[in-house]
Amino acid sequence: MALAWPLAFNALLVQSMLMIDTLLVAPLGELPVAAMGIATTIVAFVLGIEIAIGNGIQLLVGRAFGSKSQAELAIAYWSGLIINLSTALVFMLVLTFFSSQLVGSITDNPELAKLTESYISITKYIVLITAYTQVCTAFCNGIGNTKVPLKGFLIELPINALLSYFLINGVASYGGMGLEGAAWGSLVSVFLRAGFLFLALKFNNKVDITYPANRPLFSEIRPQFAEIYPIAANFFVLFIGATVYQLLFAQLDLFAFVAITLIFPWIRAGTQFPNAWAQASAISISQALGQIGKQELNAFISRCIKIGMVISIFIALLFLILSQNIQFIYPDIEVEVHQALIVIAPLYAILPIIRAYNTVSGNILRALGNSNLVLKIHFITQWAISLPICALLILYFEVSIFWAFAMIPLEELLKVIPFHRYKEFYVKRLIAP
Repeated sequence: MALAWPLAFNALLVQSMLMIDTLLVAPLGELPVAAMGIATTIVAFVLGIEIAIGNGIQLLVGRAFGSKSQAELAIAYWSGLIINLSTALVFMLVLTFFSSQLVGSITDNPELAKLTESYISITKYIVLITAYTQVCTAFCNGIGNTKVPLKGFLIELPINALLSYFLINGVASYGGMGLEGAAWGSLVSVFLRAGFLFLALKFNNKVDITYPANRPLFSEIRPQFAEIYPIAANFFVLFIGATVYQLLFAQLDLFAFVAITLIFPWIRAGTQFPNAWAQASAISISQALGQIGKQELNAFISRCIKIGMVISIFIALLFLILSQNIQFIYPDIEVEVHQALIVIAPLYAILPIIRAYNTVSGNILRALGNSNLVLKIHFITQWAISLPICALLILYFEVSIFWAFAMIPLEELLKVIPFHRYKEFYVKRLIAP
């Protein structure tokens, strides 16, 4: 639990930024919400890559910190920063020069496309700033100082909410900027968090991130990248899949897509708690290997799964409550959007329970040294089965929102059998005499 709660709240606060913008933009109407949904899907794809790279950097920083090597700490920090900033710069250039073509491939509504491009023209700078903040966050987590990133988010969120509100709606004689106000509010608040993290690292007397003069930087990047890549690949595949789902959902009618746009931030936020528990379980299992008896480790793994399922059931109950009160959270939405949210309520309510088992099992397999197996399960069930079927249903058969959205829990159901089978197999092999 000590490992899980900072991970959960950090991830929850990341998702809260999108939830705040969605709540503030919802009164503007369906077109601004849909535009923000398309734009944030594109930007979130890039941010997901940066977060994935950050997970790899975090492992390198943790290893260096454990070895008490200030030189290795500095190398991990600067190598990770160059890798993440280079990635962010490439994507920012793509968003700068090809945003019209990218948005045009998603929607043929000219008004919607114009709103989306205006939002992207501002939020693309968040990509570059977040590359820096993610490296700082990974560095702090790697040295065990998880409270610093948490404080950064606690500074960012209220500023984002207040600034975005006034920039969207205006104050006194200022009429507001509408959708662009939400983008500027997010950009300014992310910049302030970056400044806080910079000062936190600068005045941290326990670590020195000054790069060692006797270690050529560019010769160190390749081995660092070789270790970051396989760790990031798992996150990368899953995030791209989620992005493709969102882009496919954009092909549904406007009311259906707005409904999914409104509920997706809540789904992401709710699943952070089971995800954090799963990550904490994997860390604990990795630390326990070779330190406690095999039977005790088997019992601990069993308890990890049970507690993860209890957490997921609690989240599912909260989603049911959410579905019954959605009209109070979004009072200005159209009747058709509200009806679409009611239709998919059973699907997003059951999703945390199925997904939690797969997440905990997958992290257990990673802790036992089977990361490639987890990647194969995710890739086959998502890219070889679920996404092609989803595309066929939406683009060819033009199904309703229920059957389109049902592909997400169906994908998780497909994963249950292989995850359960392989988890049991490797755990039994671990405790075998």
